[in-house]
Amino acid sequence: MEQRNETILPNSGRTATSVAEVVSSGLCIGCGLCEAVTVGRVPMHMTRYGGLRPSSVNEFTKQEEDKILAACAGVVAESRPGNAPHTDLIWGSYFSMNYGWAGDAECRFASSSGGVLTALGCHLLKTKRANLILHVGSDPDMPMRSRWVMSRTAEEVQRNAGSRYGPVAPLAGLENALQREEPFAIIAKPCDLGTVHRLSKVDDRVDQVCIARLTLVCGGQSRLGKSTELLNEFGVRESELTLFRYRGFGNPGRTRVETRDGRAFEITYAELWKEEAGWDIETRCKFCPDALGEASDITATDIWPGGNPTKEDAGFNGVICRTQAGKELLDGAVAGGDLVLGDSITPRQFDSLQPHQVCKKHALRARFQGLAQANKPTIETVGLRLDKLAEALDAHRRREETSATMQRALEGRFSEPLRS
Repeated sequence: MEQRNETILPNSGRTATSVAEVVSSGLCIGCGLCEAVTVGRVPMHMTRYGGLRPSSVNEFTKQEEDKILAACAGVVAESRPGNAPHTDLIWGSYFSMNYGWAGDAECRFASSSGGVLTALGCHLLKTKRANLILHVGSDPDMPMRSRWVMSRTAEEVQRNAGSRYGPVAPLAGLENALQREEPFAIIAKPCDLGTVHRLSKVDDRVDQVCIARLTLVCGGQSRLGKSTELLNEFGVRESELTLFRYRGFGNPGRTRVETRDGRAFEITYAELWKEEAGWDIETRCKFCPDALGEASDITATDIWPGGNPTKEDAGFNGVICRTQAGKELLDGAVAGGDLVLGDSITPRQFDSLQPHQVCKKHALRARFQGLAQANKPTIETVGLRLDKLAEALDAHRRREETSATMQRALEGRFSEPLRS
């Protein structure tokens, strides 16, 4: 296995040796890789806990399971080499960091934040650099839920604009995209793109046809229960829904629910996420080694001072260009008017815009140590600098993070039942 910088398996820690162990330990994020590798034979299934998981953990051939474990985000996370001229301990390698937003005002308004990822997807299709965009959107039959979609036109990309909070399996569509043998781009979470990068080491088709990998800085994937709780507050059944928009139509935009009988409900972003204890975030997200998108070509992020919005605005993103391919895409999108880049942003300015990400980066090594001390599987990391990042954590905080993680693991609070 290629190694760059350090490979970390904390304090005699170990990784999961089967898909079953990934799931039972709580490290499955429900990305859809299992469905892709088995060409749909093992589809994703919504559990009663509100997460997507493989419908069975006992139906893989050895070859399939080996391929899955080589790339699974519950086993390994790796940054992607890009020969970038700049490197930051927190934010990784990059060519440039800027404010940015979609050049089209309608796209900017309808999308999350400044619409950068939507604009880039549209640009790739309009210029025929890509024939397809693999991304996610609302399920038309169950609009509170999300599904992978394959867009061939800029209009289709824009129809699926806006953040989708909750479980979604974009990689369930990856084999579909690879089999078409057409150039495509993927817009997905950082963990999904880390899986795509790792998969490219065992499947040559990935680098041949996946020509752009775009992501967001991710605060974690909430389980379906977060959305269900909101419906309960409104007194609405999921079967009554015609719309469930999490964000967009402004920055950050209001969460909006519409029903078949004409009722409509809205709450603000601050009201939706007011109490962190109620976010219902997946366990894997609490141990994410790369929420900043170091396996992408371009990462887009919210840029609210202090990490939270205080008002609605026209919509802005932070844009981190990580690879030469990303630089060429940004340059082309700006030249074509599909994207506007503003002032540069320094890594330390990004720290103040995403402070919770910085805190998690510093704490992660200690959390992994807690898993290892409880004899639970952890995540192998390659090139993500966790040892060096841990030096910023004082000894007292490090002990607290390790102890609390070990205790929760021993109590079974990260564990999940298996579906055989």
